Amino acid sequence: MHWIDWLLVAGYTGYVVWDGLRRTKDNDRMEGFLLANRNLPWWVVGLSVVATQLSAITLVGTTGQGATDGLRFIQFYLGLPLAMLILSVTLLPLLHRARVFTAYEYLEHRFDGRTRTLTSLLFLLSRAMATGVVISAPAVILSALFGWPMGWSVALVGVPAVVYASLGGIQAVAWADVKQVIMIVLGLAAIAVVLILGMPDGVGLTGALKVAGATGHLKPFDFRLSLTETYTFWSGLLGGTFLMMSYFGTDQSQVQRYLAARSVDEARSSLFMSAYWKIPLQALVLLIGVLIFSFYTFSPPPLLFNPAHDAAVRASDRGGEYAQLEENFQGVLAERRAAAHAVAKSSREGSGEARAAFVVSETRVEDLRGAALKLAGEVTAENPRDVNYVISSFVFNELPIGLPGIFIAAVLAAAMSTIAAELNSLATASVIDVYRRRLRPREGEGHYLIASKVATAFWGTFACVVAVYASRLGSLIEVVNRFGSFFYGSILGVFLLALTGIGERRGAFYGLIAGMVTVGCVSFLAPSVSFLWHNVIGASTVVLVGLALSVAAPAAPAPALTDG
Repeated sequence: MHWIDWLLVAGYTGYVVWDGLRRTKDNDRMEGFLLANRNLPWWVVGLSVVATQLSAITLVGTTGQGATDGLRFIQFYLGLPLAMLILSVTLLPLLHRARVFTAYEYLEHRFDGRTRTLTSLLFLLSRAMATGVVISAPAVILSALFGWPMGWSVALVGVPAVVYASLGGIQAVAWADVKQVIMIVLGLAAIAVVLILGMPDGVGLTGALKVAGATGHLKPFDFRLSLTETYTFWSGLLGGTFLMMSYFGTDQSQVQRYLAARSVDEARSSLFMSAYWKIPLQALVLLIGVLIFSFYTFSPPPLLFNPAHDAAVRASDRGGEYAQLEENFQGVLAERRAAAHAVAKSSREGSGEARAAFVVSETRVEDLRGAALKLAGEVTAENPRDVNYVISSFVFNELPIGLPGIFIAAVLAAAMSTIAAELNSLATASVIDVYRRRLRPREGEGHYLIASKVATAFWGTFACVVAVYASRLGSLIEVVNRFGSFFYGSILGVFLLALTGIGERRGAFYGLIAGMVTVGCVSFLAPSVSFLWHNVIGASTVVLVGLALSVAAPAAPAPALTDG
């Protein structure tokens, strides 16, 4: 990158950290460090929630998803508005008025301590793994830019984030998120403009969309009712609603945001902000990925987007085989480019022949890419899928001076604020639900504050270990949701059971175990079932088993915690 890009990266990142920390108040008290004294304005909380959704994973994974798979991923979010509406009248007012530190405190009042502890432990494991994926996203870009091993790139991202989270608390995180949203949207808009202006003469936005549409990249909806297809209208509407209800209603990383709001009404407003803006912003990110696909039909893309795999294959004893694939690839690219121009310039009525020729050439390109990816997997013994490297290839090779710096600054700032927020929530649940509740219940506030910072460092280290391996598992946006969906449905089921008013403590505890066992069995015995349905399966199992046990063998109820 040019020195101007580095200046932008250093200047913006430094400003975000400085401004976030200067706004920190009362960090010598638990409520100040963990919940900002429950005094954050609704718009700050709302933008903080949106910023979490526009994380580095979104910039890296979702753009790659759009380039390779089109707009189908937008179906993943169809259940978000419905989930936010349900949460705004159920769990949100209940938890906010209860004045709890964590969502899982409520479960002890409603059921018992062991249900609270088990649910919190499941959250800790799922969120720590997801935090590792968040760290992996900017590390992938640094690795691609400098050729560093993933371990060094992960450390460069993770260590500052751990320090920032330990010092700043939730208030620093929330205010940093406000700037993050603005920076990311500006960066995405700039990339979109460059993509449109970078199309060949006579192509423009209309022609680029025609090319993308010829391969189905602009098809947003799939109405098939299938358990094995991940992105369909029904999996997004049903499975997505359960996933979003669990994430925003029971995941401490999100619950902690609206617990820090001034009132129930302001917390509600923050949730609705995400309901209104998430889908349009996600559509913008996916559209940029689609435009990158179109751009690379006119400009030659690399055979492998992952530069480390490209270098490894070239240097291996199979380098000659790779060189032959590359030669064939260049020839097919020329055919595809000519076919793409024909599609872009054709009229709607006369485009059938041109579209058919383009689809044939695109299939040949993908076949050669598939052969190269298989070769890379055999040489490196790693998952060769390079969807996470598509955006970095475009940014570093195609953008003019200044824009790569803005993009890197946005990714690093997004990663730092998201990582810090998630580490803060992990520390909160660790200390409040486990350490103080089970191990050291009678210590002073200063002791628990130190324990929170130690827990932050511990979970940061754990997440960095996960991050080293996460990038090998495929699209990061899919990986983080696969991790979450293994746990989310069962956790949501416990809270739904609490809301029924019928469930009792044994039903809740054993129902939670049954939910996790069922999801585990489905995951390993029927791996073709899409992870989105795991949320429905887990929640339904917990509620059904919990109600059955509660009715069959009722126990004396624990004291209820009202929302008044």
